Amino acid sequence: MLSPSQVIVLATPVFFILMAVEWAVGMRRGRSAYRLDDAIASLNLGVLSQTSAVFTKLLTLGLYTFVAGHLALVQADAFWLSLPGWLLALVFYDFCYYWLHRMGHEVGVLWAAHAVHHQSQDYNLSTALRQTSSGALLGWIFYLPMALAGVPPLVFAVVGLVDLLYQFWVHTEQVGRLGWFDRWFCAPSNHRVHHAVNDRYLDKNYGGILIVWDRLFGTYKTEDDEEPCVYGTRGLLRSWDPLWANVAVYRQLAHDSWHARRLGDKLRVWFKPPGWRPADVARRFPRPAFDLDEHRVRYAPAMPAGLRWFSALQFAVLVAGTAAFLWQADQAPLAHNLLWFGVLLASQWTLCAAMQGRISPWLALMLQSGALATATAALGLTGWHQLFKPLAMVFALFCLAASARSFLKSNGNHAKNQVWIAAGALFFSLAGDAFLMFEGFFIPGLVSFLLAHFCYIALLRSDAPWLASRRAVACISLVAAAMYALLWLGGLPTALRLPVLAYVGVIATMAAQAWGRHRVLRNAASLLVAAGASLFMLSDSLLAINRFVQPLPWAAVGVLATYYAAQALILHGFLRRADTIQG
Repeated sequence: MLSPSQVIVLATPVFFILMAVEWAVGMRRGRSAYRLDDAIASLNLGVLSQTSAVFTKLLTLGLYTFVAGHLALVQADAFWLSLPGWLLALVFYDFCYYWLHRMGHEVGVLWAAHAVHHQSQDYNLSTALRQTSSGALLGWIFYLPMALAGVPPLVFAVVGLVDLLYQFWVHTEQVGRLGWFDRWFCAPSNHRVHHAVNDRYLDKNYGGILIVWDRLFGTYKTEDDEEPCVYGTRGLLRSWDPLWANVAVYRQLAHDSWHARRLGDKLRVWFKPPGWRPADVARRFPRPAFDLDEHRVRYAPAMPAGLRWFSALQFAVLVAGTAAFLWQADQAPLAHNLLWFGVLLASQWTLCAAMQGRISPWLALMLQSGALATATAALGLTGWHQLFKPLAMVFALFCLAASARSFLKSNGNHAKNQVWIAAGALFFSLAGDAFLMFEGFFIPGLVSFLLAHFCYIALLRSDAPWLASRRAVACISLVAAAMYALLWLGGLPTALRLPVLAYVGVIATMAAQAWGRHRVLRNAASLLVAAGASLFMLSDSLLAINRFVQPLPWAAVGVLATYYAAQALILHGFLRRADTIQG
């Protein structure tokens, strides 16, 4: 039998076909609701929701199965597996969903999860797939009545999937009112009202399949042609970042809870309706009043044609990778799933960061290749690892070249020297990566990375005095000395003691210089570089401990993840500093 994840994989082509039809109809009518960046951001959140669900099944189906098996008040599997039983279970599920959905709009902590679905300022079929990744944390509670009534887990899972898939088609502006159907069922007109932030529409029409729940419990509202729906949330996200989309409201609640003076208010923040704030917090941290006209202006950072093509192709590859992951996830070991989930998550974040202009597409490719190199190393996929490991630094060199061109034209010889030094650091890092992939080339690899670190030290010295922070020198020297002592006592070969000592001294100097530079420059770019230098120390320490002291669990993941993060932070921080100089 197919798993829910596999059903979603099989349904995905249907989703895209229907989205294409909706787009074509909208274009023909002259009112297309699609924007590439917003659609990719929404679909990206759907991808994250499905991949993260691989690890949250214990909180949904797992807990449900336990309650149904041990605490059910009635055991009537034969009835529930009959046609009347299936239909009743679907209605039962939809009833529970209504209350989960309603409480998701009326309780702050539940809204923090559900808000993800409402953040898009567009309303189309891609919005339907924009789903939370944290809903499983508390959502399972609302379905416990089904478990207590003895509805078998299989029936619960199937009707839940049916309820979810039904709601896909109602997210469109291309279908108008449907007469009698609108009075009984959730339909596009009803659900447009639900997604609107207009005063008259706010917090209405919660039904999943049946809209009769809203009529029964007083939450129904008819769409009014005189007042078009304005979509989004009150307090716009203004970001394509899938991680930020999932944590933004939690962060707001945590902020208000932390700053509230009364203990009761610290707790009420989480359970009061969205938007409620303690009076003292509202005075200290005021927020602007809601303005509907401001919400009509859509978030739309510039996307040149090249970036649009890059984003579309990247997302197509991401969808293919996600389908492969979901298809085998239920049979794969947990460790394998975690590794591939990490690769997909890194790809999602970097894609959206590139779409926003926060990083260049080349840096996105570098980080994605680094994630693939890390996963393939941990899984022992040697051939693929030998492809992606050097490829990551090749993309880093392309990133430097593409970003430095305009910088070189306007900043003279000093800037030119900086770019060449940075290129040398990346080139020697690439050489070190290549050497360390093969047995017997440890010393050439060590020398290559020594040269890379000398280049980084020269780069860090080019716009800041030597070792400007005594505190940083002292702290980093202590860490370096402790690390070398650990290696010595752990069995570092005699022939390597001097070379490793020199290497430790160089990497410590690099880190100390980076933090001293940050003390002088005091900007976000210099902080990124200093953090990257520190991660370089951590990566090299993990590598040395694993090689000379004792094998570490998940050593390849720790070493390579911190290494690629270090390279990316230093490169991105340098280029941000370059942009500042240019401006």
